[in-house]
Amino acid sequence: MRVLVLGAGFGGLELTTRLSEALGDDAEVTLVDRCDGFVFGFSKLDVMFGRTTASAVEHSYRDLARPGVRFVQAQIQAIDPHGRRVETDAGTLDADILVVALGADLHPEATPGLVEAGHEFYTVAGAFALREVLDRFEGGRVVVGVTSTPFKCPPAPSETALLMDELLRRRGLRERSEIALVMPLRAPIPPSPEASSVLRRTFAERDIAWHPERLVRALDTERRVAVLADGGEMPFDLFLGVPVHRAPQVVLDSGMCVDGWIPVDPLTLETAYPDVYAVGDVTSVGTPKAGVFAERQAGTVADAIIARARGASSSATYDGRGICYLEFGGDRVAKVDVTFRAGHTPAGEFEEASAALAQDKAVFGRSRIGRWFGKEWSVH
Repeated sequence: MRVLVLGAGFGGLELTTRLSEALGDDAEVTLVDRCDGFVFGFSKLDVMFGRTTASAVEHSYRDLARPGVRFVQAQIQAIDPHGRRVETDAGTLDADILVVALGADLHPEATPGLVEAGHEFYTVAGAFALREVLDRFEGGRVVVGVTSTPFKCPPAPSETALLMDELLRRRGLRERSEIALVMPLRAPIPPSPEASSVLRRTFAERDIAWHPERLVRALDTERRVAVLADGGEMPFDLFLGVPVHRAPQVVLDSGMCVDGWIPVDPLTLETAYPDVYAVGDVTSVGTPKAGVFAERQAGTVADAIIARARGASSSATYDGRGICYLEFGGDRVAKVDVTFRAGHTPAGEFEEASAALAQDKAVFGRSRIGRWFGKEWSVH
């Protein structure tokens, strides 16, 4: 059985690891990604705010050495979901089963003025470059703003505002600074009213201005103001932006998308094409665009593929569950455990920020790197 997995993020790494553990050399698994390594989303903030270095959080795909799995670093040029054939700059790849886990591409250039006058912190390069920018920042008006929906990791803008507050206080610059958070959501974390309530209270305590249900449409580069979709304006000295998210162009060109994303069966992650699955941010499955959801979806797909390889049927279904850690600063982390089910209001539990949960988050990171890359890793 030939399994071709496009994208080596949470979904692709978890899927190929599960297949290797269960099937070994009995399956021919190929994992394709254009990048040469993996970086956790939370590691971007760690580097950005000076907690660690870039080299310490980059995990090279060269370290992947699992039975039955071959990694190919290549640019994907075309996807044929009918024939399960993929054209890359390293050659043509064919499969019996195709899994698309290519995530969402980020487009800071899609927001007028963002590249020229602001900074985005969602790409690895953008977040890493901000470390020097923040080191040089001498205080002033900081705006953390979202430029489109949907966007990955909904808690990240709130975390960034809180960590910015911590950084400025540590450097004695907070009294001469202002921080504003602009988000299109009605609450910081809509699926968790309790987490949202705690965040709003924390924003008030730390004098962070919270602007819900508002979207940044452009930056005026001459006047240094963020122009909002409702016509409002917010002046800034430092703009930290969440850029426009879109499915990769090669996915859009494949014909698999509806309204910009790949529709899938919410229980099995099957697409409209036989033996083609999709997991993670590239789908419209109905859960937030975050790695933990992609990882769990990949587990469901892995169970189906493993059962098929063994000549059995799979009853595994995706349960919509995911956990999310929230950085509050001061080495304190909170956690949301939430489940999304079609036709139901998301249900979840919130654990208040603590040092113990900061350690829990570190264990989460170490365990994934240990499973996926077979190595020890210290989060900070």
